[in-house]
Amino acid sequence: MILRVCSTPGACVDMNGSEQVSKTAVLTDSASDIPRELEEKYGIDILPFSIVVDGQSYTERVDFTNEQYYEMLTKAEGIPKTSQITMLRFLEKFCAYADEGYTDVIFVSINSAGSNTYNAACMAAESLRDERPGCTMNVHVVDSHTYSMTYGWHVCEAARKLQAGADVKSVVEYLEDQLARMEIMLSMYTLRFVKKSGRVSAAAAFAGELLGLRPIIHMVDDTTSTIAKVRGDSAVMPGLIVQTKKRMAEGTPYLIGATDDGNAKMLAKMCKKEFGYAPAATFLLGAAVATNTGPNAVAIVYQGKKRR
Repeated sequence: MILRVCSTPGACVDMNGSEQVSKTAVLTDSASDIPRELEEKYGIDILPFSIVVDGQSYTERVDFTNEQYYEMLTKAEGIPKTSQITMLRFLEKFCAYADEGYTDVIFVSINSAGSNTYNAACMAAESLRDERPGCTMNVHVVDSHTYSMTYGWHVCEAARKLQAGADVKSVVEYLEDQLARMEIMLSMYTLRFVKKSGRVSAAAAFAGELLGLRPIIHMVDDTTSTIAKVRGDSAVMPGLIVQTKKRMAEGTPYLIGATDDGNAKMLAKMCKKEFGYAPAATFLLGAAVATNTGPNAVAIVYQGKKRR
């Protein structure tokens, strides 16, 4: 869904009737897992989630690094809980952009099926006219329908396109087109954390650990499903590659995600050999994914067939 908080999708007109130069902000949430260097390179604004671990509240990207979060996960007694970004927080952000003379804001959210972030942004966009009467800024709210750098990568690409002179309409269309194709193939080396989060029963996790079974998990749109199981840690990466090859559009870019640099490099090397070309990037999985998988997971992010 795209919300435009003024009727003019192109150039906007200020209160005095003069045409404004286009000025666009690119905004996303911290579940996008965008590396700091890309955030700074492309001038992306990232709203952080708050995460409560054993009663203590932390702000993602501020109070801990990904590596520190993995350590916190290992020591945590309970399941970390994420606090949503509120409608008021979005409204404050949109008002600040309007006051700074922005003509457009593009916000890309974490999957709306797993978070209220998208809805909160939509409500804030709808409230902007009341908060700033006469505001001519456009707010484009895009539901990624996915997680992590599966959308973070395309947020970076959207910002790059804008820097290169692309118009807002074409960039929003790019985001909608690409996000309608993205998929994740994911696995982990222990079932402890998926059991802890309630994603699998204690009995199933016990049996799985006893047999050395590792799930191959397919994440697409609003669906997460175990599509295969492999036996032993050494079979995890080959299993991911086999399932990805069945679904990946030939010759398209892919990304490698992991909770460990060593595993990321190893999977990248194996994928390069199997697919014939290297990944576009490797990245560390952030809190949104690691909370459920634990601090020992690997993933391939790739482009499948267009679904929307």
